[in-house]
Amino acid sequence: MDKPPPEAFQPQITGWGHVWRIMLMVAISAIAWGTVAARQLQDHPALFWLDIALAVPAYVLVFFRRRWPMPVAVVLALLSSLSGLAAGPATLAAASVATRRHWRQVALVGVVSLVCAQVFAAVEPTGNPQDPYLLVLVINLTFLASVLGWGMYVGSRRELVWTLRQRAERAEAEQELRVARARSNERARIAREMHDVLAHRISQISMHAGALAFRDDLTAEEMRSSVQVIQEKAHEALTDLRGVLGVLRDEAGEPLDAPQPTYDDLPRLVDDARGSGLDLEYVDLLDGGSDHVPDAVGRTLYRIVQEGITNARKHAPGARLSIRVSGSPGDGIDILLRNPVGFGPTATPGSGLGLVGLAERAQLRGGRIETSRDGSTFVLHGWIPWAA
Repeated sequence: MDKPPPEAFQPQITGWGHVWRIMLMVAISAIAWGTVAARQLQDHPALFWLDIALAVPAYVLVFFRRRWPMPVAVVLALLSSLSGLAAGPATLAAASVATRRHWRQVALVGVVSLVCAQVFAAVEPTGNPQDPYLLVLVINLTFLASVLGWGMYVGSRRELVWTLRQRAERAEAEQELRVARARSNERARIAREMHDVLAHRISQISMHAGALAFRDDLTAEEMRSSVQVIQEKAHEALTDLRGVLGVLRDEAGEPLDAPQPTYDDLPRLVDDARGSGLDLEYVDLLDGGSDHVPDAVGRTLYRIVQEGITNARKHAPGARLSIRVSGSPGDGIDILLRNPVGFGPTATPGSGLGLVGLAERAQLRGGRIETSRDGSTFVLHGWIPWAA
């Protein structure tokens, strides 16, 4: 990531921050001017009033140092060569440039400021003309190095604070994103479970209720038998719903009420579908036996078959559904479901969310789900790796 410009590190100074800067600036001006003010007024009145006249624009320009740091610092340094009162604004502007830590700018401002300080010492009456030039140079150089060093330290600290703040904000944003993603994944997982479980049961209820609506030749005993089947399926749907809602309270992600289905439960699912009147052909060509299929993989296969049965009841009631499972530990598990399209009246409306949920399940297990049309036949083809 590119380093932000120095302007990004500049704080928003308000209140006390402005006050102490102005006070320090006035103090430096007072010290610098105090060494020559009396001599100026006594021996060179023109220099006295020139000092004051140059100080006025200096104190105005210093407040523009953040907008134009280099030009303001250079101009104030030049003004300070003839004005002791301008030394305060010039010092503050030089320190402001140093906070940006551009070595070329810092070096230029340092050289200009040092030269102007030496000019001021040579031009202004200090009261002690015997001061050696080298001593004055050392004093000015030491003071200027301290100012620039302090400015660079302040700039470094500002950058550190800015970096830490950016990291904290980024970490907070990433945490919020992770929480939102986890919440979204949890909602999708619960939605998949509710669809896979409840849609299967409700399709059975809808099929039996639809038969009661169309059949007007049923005896009272047959009516009671059909109603009893609907009641049983409704109870099973409520039981499954409680199991799915248990996911909300289980940190491991599994329902608390009952164990999840595995590959060994597929024959029972097929027999139950046949018992409810579905024309179903089931072929198991899996090598190695179902005992070696991991539970997580078996659960995914169970949900695929369950969704295929539910879709067949919804969209092709009375049609023949063929299911073939094949594969091996080395090749993975291949599952193929086929049923005619538009065969008979549609029992219940479909939303298409079931196939979306199946695709998500398969992807989570490293597999895939594909749907296609083979003439008038709907084909659901899935592949799941053997290893969980």
